[in-house]
This record gives sequence, structure tokens and C-alpha cells, in this order.
Amino acid sequence: MESAPTLGTVIQAIKRNTTIKYINAVKNGEVKPFNGKLWQRNYYEHIIRDENEYAKIWKYIDDNPLNWESDAENLGV
Repeated sequence: MESAPTLGTVIQAIKRNTTIKYINAVKNGEVKPFNGKLWQRNYYEHIIRDENEYAKIWKYIDDNPLNWESDAENLGV
């Protein structure tokens, strides 16, 4: 019986597949080339321990697009 993939394996597959699609889109002239790294090296894992923490994280994720323009890591893409 085959075991379930690890989170790392899933993230790796997502990064690989989206990078391939990005490269193809650049080659086809559908998007402009990006001169930085497409992906950060690792991802952040955190165990949510209670409803209050869950609500705080959910708010961060929900508000994130609104903060894009003021984000120091936004390279204007």
C-alpha cells in the first residue's frame, strides 16, 4: 500500500508545476519575465492551538491582498 505524500512533497510538486507553467507563459509572450526568485526556499509551518489563534491567522490571510502594495517584499510585479 502506498503512503500519503508528505507536505514537503506536495509543496515541491506545486512549485515545480507552477514554475513550468510560468516558464512556458514567458516563452509564449503571455507574461513578462520576472528577474527574481519565484519561490522562497522553505515554507512556514505552525500548529494552530486554539480558536483565537485560528481567527488571527485567518484575518492575516484574508487581509493579505489588501496589504500587497505596502509589503516590503512586493517587487512591483
